[in-house]
Amino acid sequence: MSVGSEMHTAGPVAGAGGEFVTPDRHGLMLAELVAFMTRDTPSAQHVLDLTAPHLRAIAGLTAATVFELDSETGMMTVSAQVGEPGRRDQMVAGKVFRAPAGGKPVVSGEQMAIRLRIGGQTVGVLLLTAPALEELQLDTISTMALHFATTLQGLAAERQRQFVAHSSSTIRDMFEQGMNAGDVEAAAELLARSCAAAFRTEHAALHLIDADGLIRYVHGVGFPDEVLRSVAVNLLGQPADESPVWRNAAGKGEPLLVADAGSTKVRAGGFVQSIGFQSFIAMPLMSAQGPVGMVMCGDSSGARDWSAQDRIFAQQLAFEGTLIMDSARMREAAAAHMSELTRQANHDSLTGLPNRKMLLDRAGTAVEIAAGTGTRVALLLLDLNGFKQVNDTIGHHAGDVLLQLVAKRLQGVVRRPDLVARLGGDEFAVLLTGDPDESTANIVGKRICERLREPFDIEGEPVRIGASIGASLFPEHGTEVTQLIRAADACMYQAKRAGGGVCVAEG
Repeated sequence: MSVGSEMHTAGPVAGAGGEFVTPDRHGLMLAELVAFMTRDTPSAQHVLDLTAPHLRAIAGLTAATVFELDSETGMMTVSAQVGEPGRRDQMVAGKVFRAPAGGKPVVSGEQMAIRLRIGGQTVGVLLLTAPALEELQLDTISTMALHFATTLQGLAAERQRQFVAHSSSTIRDMFEQGMNAGDVEAAAELLARSCAAAFRTEHAALHLIDADGLIRYVHGVGFPDEVLRSVAVNLLGQPADESPVWRNAAGKGEPLLVADAGSTKVRAGGFVQSIGFQSFIAMPLMSAQGPVGMVMCGDSSGARDWSAQDRIFAQQLAFEGTLIMDSARMREAAAAHMSELTRQANHDSLTGLPNRKMLLDRAGTAVEIAAGTGTRVALLLLDLNGFKQVNDTIGHHAGDVLLQLVAKRLQGVVRRPDLVARLGGDEFAVLLTGDPDESTANIVGKRICERLREPFDIEGEPVRIGASIGASLFPEHGTEVTQLIRAADACMYQAKRAGGGVCVAEG
């Protein structure tokens, strides 16, 4: 329904006896207000558009403004307007707050400020500009003010409902996804996207800091990759507290809402300057252990006035975001711990090579694959010649260093798919895959012997050793890993008795 369809003319109307009478514009306006508001959920502009023609007829209205009061900040914003606003409108409207709450409207020249109250709460101010304000009846003013107050209260309640629904949905989705983030960087990217969506901003950016307060990770959404790379170059490794925005937000532990970025000190080459924020919200991530980082979201196309609801929402997002980051850190640490435990269980602590357990697992898998594909697998066992003399003459520390150097040389000899393992003491193993034959096993064994005969530099002294190597092949010398080990072990001792070199098992 259009407002205009409910309006009556200001001219005379026919009475009951046929004579023409001037209508009661006060009563007519109030009647139309009641009829209109019982059928519709109007905006403040709708109500003002309905009352303005009557107010022109009654008092010669030239302009009117409905100011809505923010109960959190005490700021007044224009909710509806007809006519040309005046430069003193907000100042005149503010005078009503110096008068008693239940008092009469405040008149200043041709302007009247009417406090809009409902349920004992002031929700706004109606400012009328007219040359004949005295023609307005006090009862009419009170009833009209109540309709405006009811409208503002209803609109505020609807905005609050939408805010609660949006914020709850955003935080729930962010938390659910955040609990599945496998690492800190994944959680950070989620948080940046969520904040941009939460405030419907054009851009969002985030940085994380380490225990020393240095920026170690930078991420952004809504701007070109080259800008992100430039910001990362400028920020990574730099102290976070060089940023005035960071010092302000992190120092207070509260979000910083900036309507005009031009009036705020920022870091050269930082987010605000590089992205071109005109207005932004900076949310520090503050865990129990201290600052974690900061999320910023905002617009570069124009300034934005942030509301009290935006501040509350930013506080919620910062709190939930910190929980998500802390949770991701714990999962990352737990995964790293499990990875280290797994590595320790499968690797030799001295050389870092796979141990006997891992060799058996990999060899078993290789045998199964070879059996299914009709290919071969070769297993080489080697024992160092002269290792005991190194321990006895130079010392056990030198022996440990020698084993580490041997491990590196062995890894340099074999191909990447093949496996070098330390079985214990001075015994090593090499698992060859890719269908090696006896010739291949023999060539690899000789190459190892040659490489190990080259002198090792230990504490500035040359140390020389050799190797005895035994080799067996699947399926010629066994169809199970244990059979291959026994065959290669027997060949290794045969090579050792011969003074070193390579011995391949006979079929």
